[in-house]
Amino acid sequence: MTTDWIPTPSQTAGPFLHLGLTDTRSVARVAGEGVRGERVWLTFRVLDGDVAPVPDAMIELWQADSEGEYASREATFRGFGRLATAEDGSCTFETIKPGRVPGPGDTLQAPHINVSVFSRGLLKRLSTRVYFAGESANLEDPILALVPEIRRATLFAQPDPARDRGWKFEIRLRGENETVFFDV
Repeated sequence: MTTDWIPTPSQTAGPFLHLGLTDTRSVARVAGEGVRGERVWLTFRVLDGDVAPVPDAMIELWQADSEGEYASREATFRGFGRLATAEDGSCTFETIKPGRVPGPGDTLQAPHINVSVFSRGLLKRLSTRVYFAGESANLEDPILALVPEIRRATLFAQPDPARDRGWKFEIRLRGENETVFFDV
C-alpha cells in the first residue's frame, strides 16, 4: 500500500447554467413595447477576483414597474430577466427604470433592480441591487443607508456614453471594489 497521493481540485458547481437555463429560457427584454416609463438598456459585466471576465455566469433580475408595482398591470412588463454572460463577461437587458417601492416603516426605496448572480464555484446565488447613479432618491433609501458609504459606489449603475439610454453595472465577485452582496 502506498501513501503517495496526488491532490485534485475541489469540485465546483457548474458550469451548467447555459444548459436548460439560458440556452432556451433567456429573457433579455424585461419591458416590452408600450410599457410606461423611461426605457433603458442595462449592461452587466461580471469579473472575478483577478478582474478577468466571467464568461459563464448567469444574471437574473427582478424589478418593479415605473409605478413601483411588482405585480404590474401592464401586459408586456415581465419584471424578470435572465441572461448568460458572453465571453467578455457581459450581458444586456432592455427594461425601464423602476419606480420607488415601499421600504421599512413609512419610507420609500430609491429606484433599484434586484439582482442574483450564479456562476461556477458558487454554491449559493449572490444577491445584490442596482441603483442608478445621480438619482436624488438614493439619498433617502433605507437599504442603501445600511451600506457603509465607502462601499455604496459598488451598487450604482453608471450612464454608458457608448449607448443612448444605456447604463452599465460591474459586478466584481471578489477583490478590490468587490460588489456589495446582501444576505437574503
